[in-house]
Amino acid sequence: MKTSRLTLYIFLSLVLGTIVGWKFPEIGNKMHPLAQIFLNMIKMIIAPLLFSVVVTGIAAHGNVKSLGKLGVKTFVYFACATSFALIIGLSVGLIFKPGAGFSTDIISTNMLDTAANMAAHSPHESLSEIFINIFPSSIIKSMGDGNLLQIVVFSIFFALAICAAGEKAKPVLNCVSSLSEIMFKFTQLVMNFAPIGVFGAISYTIAESGMGIMINYAKIIGSLYLALILFLFVILNIACKIVGVSVFSVLRAIREPAMLAFTTSTSEAALPQAMKIMESFGASKNIVGFVMPTGYTFNLDGSTLYLALAMLFSLQIVGIELAPTQLLFIMGTLMLTSKGIAGVPRVALVILAGTLSGFGYPIIGVAILLGIDQILDMGRTTVNLIGNCLATIVIAKWENEFNYSKTEEFNKQFIKPVKINYTVNNKIQIPIEEHSEYHTSNMIEK
Repeated sequence: MKTSRLTLYIFLSLVLGTIVGWKFPEIGNKMHPLAQIFLNMIKMIIAPLLFSVVVTGIAAHGNVKSLGKLGVKTFVYFACATSFALIIGLSVGLIFKPGAGFSTDIISTNMLDTAANMAAHSPHESLSEIFINIFPSSIIKSMGDGNLLQIVVFSIFFALAICAAGEKAKPVLNCVSSLSEIMFKFTQLVMNFAPIGVFGAISYTIAESGMGIMINYAKIIGSLYLALILFLFVILNIACKIVGVSVFSVLRAIREPAMLAFTTSTSEAALPQAMKIMESFGASKNIVGFVMPTGYTFNLDGSTLYLALAMLFSLQIVGIELAPTQLLFIMGTLMLTSKGIAGVPRVALVILAGTLSGFGYPIIGVAILLGIDQILDMGRTTVNLIGNCLATIVIAKWENEFNYSKTEEFNKQFIKPVKINYTVNNKIQIPIEEHSEYHTSNMIEK
């Protein structure tokens, strides 16, 4: 009941925020602090939650050798998922050509300057630099910066040390386990403020961008959201069928964190609750603690798809057509450079600007996309979240650590009970409470 009520409040906040931002933009512009306060509350949870979940999951599991196999399987799945996202983004871009005939009159000098600044400061990391940055020099700094991957790496080594210490480390493991339970309760408290944060985020976004901008950018916005929907209901649906879980049950389970990701355009806002839901849905704690934080760096399905489409959009605006081999080379470069910097603001545009500049192409497309980046970011961030939740389920199934009975119990909370009165000999009425979806002719026979 509490979950359903919170979902309703978040949805109402989404609608109300849209109306306020549209009809009263001067008020909507002042609502940004509400969103920022909520996001700060979320950020203060993430580091201790990740640390405690990863440590307890691995240390309680006790099998250190299985961690290497888990890592290999996880990255194989990530590579497959992001490759399919890349293919769908390219396909939609080539079929619908969102950049063809696009008017550049809406570009201001300020937008061009911002795009040029992004290109100049884009992080061009080599593979060795990406690998080096995985390992933290200071865990305190990593927690302060919100570097999820470095926190996970530190937590893995900490858990391995607990396993090696044996019984002597048991009191520490108990403390970390207690911390994990506390942080999940902490998350529940913070989530009570989600409707306020959603209202502030969406009203500010609509007031800042304006509803009229949707008309000018309709083709690129429609192309991106079509591609994201295709990815969800084709690729992810296939993955769900393989593991024997309905994609609709997954979407229904994570509807609250998905709405948070959509309205705030921030993956961090949805991560704590999504991790808790995945554990309740049937994935083991050690799988959730490893796959989800790692996925926020290496399994950005929505962002990868967007980069492919945005690259084509930018080239189509200036009338550049590339050979298939050139296009694939650029896409491969985008995939590599996007790893490890998920915490950078407007990271997708920064990567796009740097890549265009690096290959000697005009960055006018980046300047155009700046005007609607928030709207585009809402969709790609949501798909990033959904993709990582499904990755957790797939890896858990692959490792034989997915509990289908927990999934059934979890799904029962969405089924409303129905009371039926049975008359026996026209005298006795027996009220029987059954779930509505099982309320069939078999019950009448009983």
